Amino acid sequence: MGTARETLSIDGRQPISAELAAQVGELCDRVEDIAGRGPVVVHVSGTPAQGRNEGLTVATVSRWERALRRLERLPATIVGVADAEVGGPALDALLATDYRIATPSVRLTMPVDSGATWPGMALYRLAQQGSNTAAVRRALLFGHPIAAREALALQLVDEVTEDVAGALAAVAELTGVLSGRELAIRRQLMTDAATTSFEEALGVHLAACDRTLRLVATEAAS
Repeated sequence: MGTARETLSIDGRQPISAELAAQVGELCDRVEDIAGRGPVVVHVSGTPAQGRNEGLTVATVSRWERALRRLERLPATIVGVADAEVGGPALDALLATDYRIATPSVRLTMPVDSGATWPGMALYRLAQQGSNTAAVRRALLFGHPIAAREALALQLVDEVTEDVAGALAAVAELTGVLSGRELAIRRQLMTDAATTSFEEALGVHLAACDRTLRLVATEAAS
């Protein structure tokens, strides 16, 4: 994927930590510095073992969740590449990406600890992004894995393939039309549409249209 300027790897076997949040923050810094030119690729794999939450604090979880929120608002296309078992911070990061590529071996897993699934924002994103199906309910309530083909059917991933390099090259073509700030605006409008009334959304959409018209006028005058 020659146009990609930045990559990040998240190992789901590792616990949530301030260091992990800092890695995401540093990626965001770099992408913002280059104004979102080119897609960003986030590789995710691994799921945590029992006891991963020992010593974890709410402050650290909050820092991690804020880093992910910043990631999913970047002015660049964020492409997730998932392989094998994907849970914990790996699943968190995958669900914050725009376009998701999975290998056939992928299983999306909500980790279970102390007899219950982890109630982090992956639970929120799965419930928001996946249809209200039995498979999603089983994952959220009982930690039942979602296999690759099932994730594709639920639209939690965009494609399942063994040819990751080829899929990345195709995504580069697909996402090359729009990038930077314009992409971030449209992503936010799309996200807000699920929870905002037409009347509330109209003003924001009109402002976005005005911005686009100004850009068109500027290009025409140059």
